[in-house]
Amino acid sequence: MKIIENKNFPEERALYGVNEVELRNCTFQGKEDGESALKEARDISLKDCFFDLRYPLWHDENVALERVEMTANCRAALWYSQRIAVRDSKLHGIKAIRECADIELLNTSVISPEFGWRNHRIVGKDVSVESEYAFFESSHIAFTRLRLKGKYSFQYVHDLVIEDSVLDTKDAFWHTKNVLVKNSVIKGEYLAWYAENITFENCTIEGTQPLCYCNGLTLKNCKMVNCDLSFEYSDVNADIVGEITSVKNPKSGNIVADSYGEIILTNDSKVRCEAQIQTRGN
Repeated sequence: MKIIENKNFPEERALYGVNEVELRNCTFQGKEDGESALKEARDISLKDCFFDLRYPLWHDENVALERVEMTANCRAALWYSQRIAVRDSKLHGIKAIRECADIELLNTSVISPEFGWRNHRIVGKDVSVESEYAFFESSHIAFTRLRLKGKYSFQYVHDLVIEDSVLDTKDAFWHTKNVLVKNSVIKGEYLAWYAENITFENCTIEGTQPLCYCNGLTLKNCKMVNCDLSFEYSDVNADIVGEITSVKNPKSGNIVADSYGEIILTNDSKVRCEAQIQTRGN
């Protein structure tokens, strides 16, 4: 593999189409304002590099980034690429990864509106993500120790596993399918509406009107904090530790909690609501 060290590449398509190259301590910045520095590259490794220009890694294969920093000026950094490994890095430009596949993120900081759209097969560990609209229409995702802050996360995602994580996000998991969230804290309003086959295990859920219009919803040993108007029109099986602020018109299934602030069963329900609502011990 060819090694390139300590150089700056400010020009348009500066390293277009390179193969089997390792870049060490290189920069991509300058008044030339060049785009697409490493477009159509194959088998490339970047270590201790700095990116301050747009669209650097499009249509690439076998890309490894280690201790790489991409600034807010590094827009749309990785698009239409395959087999990407990112370690100990900062992805701080808008739309950082889109329509890519086979992605590994390890100990990496992401600050990127519209991060991770339409990607497939993502594995992440010790990752922080700040993104208003993260992981839209992506699939086959597994995260451990994810710290997520934003809105509208994981919409239209399928085949997702999240463990040991903290998610501070509203309107998360809308229209998702085949989701498992374990040992995590989820804060936010209107959680997981219209989800299908979604399970929360040993989780703390906080926020208004969660888990409505769901099918195949399961909660195991979970806490629900300030969760009012929960489960409206959902097919739900829930084992809740502590109190649920209120439950409204659950469609079917079984709900067990230690107590309820209020159970709301209205005559104007648009669907037939036959879920069993029980107090533990009774």
